[in-house]
Amino acid sequence: MADAGRHPYGSHHRTALDAMQHIGKIDGVMKMHPLFTAAPLLLLAACNSQPQQPEVVDSNPDPLANQIANAAPVELPPSIRVEKTFRCADGSLVGVVFFNGDKQVNVRVPSTATTPTVLKAPAKGEPFTAEGGWTLTGDDTKITLTQPEKKALSCHV
Repeated sequence: MADAGRHPYGSHHRTALDAMQHIGKIDGVMKMHPLFTAAPLLLLAACNSQPQQPEVVDSNPDPLANQIANAAPVELPPSIRVEKTFRCADGSLVGVVFFNGDKQVNVRVPSTATTPTVLKAPAKGEPFTAEGGWTLTGDDTKITLTQPEKKALSCHV
């Protein structure tokens, strides 16, 4: 039976932990190797390192890059202000979409038509027109609509 103060397999059988504790102790105090204390600091220092100028590699340039850069600015279409269905004097229904800026309307005759006719005004307050003889005047409560080869219709909400 081994003594309480001695290792059970004798002094020549030390565990790895016993060996590390023995090597690291100087005057009964555990010392860390300088490499073990510097390594975490080196890893942390590398985390935020970025090159001064980012490297951009363009192995497939855009063939239209010059045309796009020199193109005129594009004007976005206006957003919808209000959409109304009007009842006209002849009993028909007309769908009209008024756009912000008051320079464009989309007209659907009858109101269930899938393809609208786009009418534009040169300035706010002027009549909306389209090719073929389309004309619309008024606002989102009452309009007068003239279609190609038809007489003007007075319509209200």
